[in-house]
Amino acid sequence: MRTPYRGRFAPSPTGPLHAGSLVAALASWLDARAHQGVWLVRIEDVDGPRCVPGADRLILDQLTACGLVSDEPVQWQSMRGDAYEAALQRLVAQGDAYPCACSRQDIELALLAAGTPRERHQAAIYPGTCRPERGGLRGRPARAWRFRAPLRARVDWADRRLGPQTQDVARAVGDFIIKRADGLWAYQLAVVVDDAAQGITHVVRGEDLADNTARQILLQRALGLTTPAYLHTPLVLGPNGEKLSKQNGAQALALGDPVVALNAAARVLDLPASSGSVAEALAHWTARWGARWATRRSA
Repeated sequence: MRTPYRGRFAPSPTGPLHAGSLVAALASWLDARAHQGVWLVRIEDVDGPRCVPGADRLILDQLTACGLVSDEPVQWQSMRGDAYEAALQRLVAQGDAYPCACSRQDIELALLAAGTPRERHQAAIYPGTCRPERGGLRGRPARAWRFRAPLRARVDWADRRLGPQTQDVARAVGDFIIKRADGLWAYQLAVVVDDAAQGITHVVRGEDLADNTARQILLQRALGLTTPAYLHTPLVLGPNGEKLSKQNGAQALALGDPVVALNAAARVLDLPASSGSVAEALAHWTARWGARWATRRSA
């Protein structure tokens, strides 16, 4: 038998919802309804310093105004530290995670010395300085914890919209952080632990998060968790051609008439506008994606 569909929308409360975040919310809701499944809302407030007080409640109010209401009680990541700690300790016990003493400057200098400096506007690929087999901390205090990316483990997965995807995490990212130097939990670990705890079978989210998927699959494998099916939605772009965000002038959703906002989100998803509800958008989403119950297994 198929596992009953469970999807989610997981906003970060760094401000109110804007047009781009409504696209992801609507798409995830439509996909859950198209599969007669459960739709959840999770507040991803694990990065406390970036969260705006009251933004979580505002987001929930905005979703409610659009008729998008969680089918189960809303979960806050800030209440889930014990679960993340348990996952970290399991990874450490398995040899899949290790402490790291490197600062950003240390990493930049190590890359420069190796002749592989970081390219402008690109994240630095961690060179494995603190791997146990390379000497570990060498007496320095630990700053963060990193996941040990397999050296020869290309991750292949299928996105329901983007098609076949592949990434060699060791070469593209390196050993990535799962607990930060400031003591906060990294997104990659938190989202994997929470998706598993909530039984999420399908993840529908913005295309900007597609690059995270391979890292999350590696964590799922290491923790013995099932990999959900993924669908990454088109992005709403700002005036500068980049993803719409608060950093490039995204305005809070104007919900005097929620149908207007929902219709705008539907157009981004290449769905027809509806005269008064999301019913027409749901019918078209169901026709396009409802029969595609993608496998939850990844190569």
